[in-house]
Amino acid sequence: MHLDRLMNYIAGGRPPGGTRVYPGCRDRTPPRAALPVLLPGQLYFSLESKVWSGGMGFYDQTDAGEMPARAYLITPEQFSDIAAQEMHDEPGRNLDLAPVLASGEVRLGPGRYETLVCPGQIDGYPVLTFTAPWRRADAAVTRPSAAYLRNFASGLSEAHGWSVEDSAKYLSARPGASGTWTAEAIVAALSADPVSIGSPDS
Repeated sequence: MHLDRLMNYIAGGRPPGGTRVYPGCRDRTPPRAALPVLLPGQLYFSLESKVWSGGMGFYDQTDAGEMPARAYLITPEQFSDIAAQEMHDEPGRNLDLAPVLASGEVRLGPGRYETLVCPGQIDGYPVLTFTAPWRRADAAVTRPSAAYLRNFASGLSEAHGWSVEDSAKYLSARPGASGTWTAEAIVAALSADPVSIGSPDS
């Protein structure tokens, strides 16, 4: 949800606290627009982050509920290059988006971020993202680290204007965090250290 973080994918570079330098997109033009959105489905935490430790964030568009996110107006070429960087591929090849636009979901590979999803449209523009091929109900959920939760909370603040308390309440209810983090513990963790933007799991 961080614009600065997205620009590392678009313009290239290494985010603060990150361990990876991103090559960037062929077209390095910033997004033409950005707006907060609520996507159908749910955020959950699973697997083990090499950067943050603890669970990684995934999106299950078939799950009940809504997930706060941020939509950026970019070109299909830019989306292809951003997806390539998250799929450990080199940017430069345009994805065929027709199948995902027709069906709502297309698996490009077995990797954790190699499934394209189109959960809807905004003003005639398709909303596109990528996530894991499995469903939340089939995943072994994992407790996220405090640092990862701080990154999510700062994104919710930037994109949606949420307070620390609102972010903590939301995050503490996500599978993987639920039962392992209380809202009060997350508020304490967010207050103990400055919120920062780091490198996602890629």
